[in-house]
Amino acid sequence: MSPEWVTAIATAGTFIVIAASAIAALMQLRHMRTGNQISAYNECRETMEGAEFREALAFIRNEIQERLADPETVAAIVNSALRNEYSGIRLVANLFESMGLFVRTGMMDEHIACELWSGIVLSTWNSLRLLTAELRKRYGGGVWKNFEYMAALSEDFLARYPDGSAYPSGMHRMPLENAATS
Repeated sequence: MSPEWVTAIATAGTFIVIAASAIAALMQLRHMRTGNQISAYNECRETMEGAEFREALAFIRNEIQERLADPETVAAIVNSALRNEYSGIRLVANLFESMGLFVRTGMMDEHIACELWSGIVLSTWNSLRLLTAELRKRYGGGVWKNFEYMAALSEDFLARYPDGSAYPSGMHRMPLENAATS
């Protein structure tokens, strides 16, 4: 075998090893990305299951609309920078702000995030729209822009899937009636 053939075979072997290494690295990056997504989903889920978040969400759902009807209360909330009794609003909105950022940058999958949280994100956004507008007047247009992005995605998702679910078409559904007797 001539030296040129040995060099050609060695070069081809080197190429194969480098290509295999690159493929393995890409697979590892994909697994790392998936692991990061799982961590982000779990962090959001754990925060939402916490007592402080649930109390803040209940406040937003049950009390904030009435309070936002009074312009003096709106001004007081904005001037307080969401401190004291309004700090829960900041907790909830900032979680959805982070979620929107994660989705927008590809750290979280849009479809999965919407499948899990579109209803709660959109209803919370709608409850806080007036307050958000006032905060933006005071602090600039960037206030909760990723929360707004997540709400827009959620609205689009719910328009496509009115029941809030992307249940696979063609897949049978399980019976619900007589469930207690089974």
